Amino acid sequence: MKLSARIVAWLPALAGVLVFLAALALAQWQLGRADQKRALQARWDEGGRLPAEMLGKLPEVSDHWLYRRVRLEGEFADGYQVYLDNRLHQGRAGYHVVVPLRLSSSGEALLVNRGWLPADRDRRNTPYVAVPKGELSLEGILVRAQTRYLELGPDTVHGSVWQNLDLQRYRNFYPQPLPDWLLLQTSELDDGLLRAWPRLDAGVDKHVSYAGQWFALAATSLALTLVYQWRRYRGRKTRTA
Repeated sequence: MKLSARIVAWLPALAGVLVFLAALALAQWQLGRADQKRALQARWDEGGRLPAEMLGKLPEVSDHWLYRRVRLEGEFADGYQVYLDNRLHQGRAGYHVVVPLRLSSSGEALLVNRGWLPADRDRRNTPYVAVPKGELSLEGILVRAQTRYLELGPDTVHGSVWQNLDLQRYRNFYPQPLPDWLLLQTSELDDGLLRAWPRLDAGVDKHVSYAGQWFALAATSLALTLVYQWRRYRGRKTRTA
């Protein structure tokens, strides 16, 4: 048999092995993502079991404070509230309402996600919810402001309606420094906003399901490769008999 013919004869087996390895790697990746989400949810739950800590100044951004319940006193910065578009709750479109809170004790500021506002049926109508006046005592959960996101086109800002929470854009917009912290407000105010923050382990079942599909593909490709090789071996043995 010529060398080129031998190579061609081995190509199906090589392809089967490559599919097996790729499917196995993707299955492991899906399981890894599921484990990551479970670990994040465990940290969230652990932080939620601790009593809310009263803070007079903002802590440095670190894992120690991540997902911790805190209480802050200060005033919302009226005139700097934005609405993050296309935030879904139970399949309905709406907005997350974000505004800076200026701390009474230190004068520092951080962004607060006040909650979810349902969108009007006519999306051309600009969303609005009043900014509470005066000093407030707020309780919430500290998270890192998301810095990685997908922008759908260049036109992502329409007045106070933003496609994403762009922290650098907010820093250019607001007149004092803003840390990487974002406070997810949990204390209730009479403002009509919904504060049902999604679980961090959402989608774990989907990752596990995808992993099962990739494992099934890996097993199928391995089985087909072994059958192909066995038939080649039997055929070669028959010809030489």
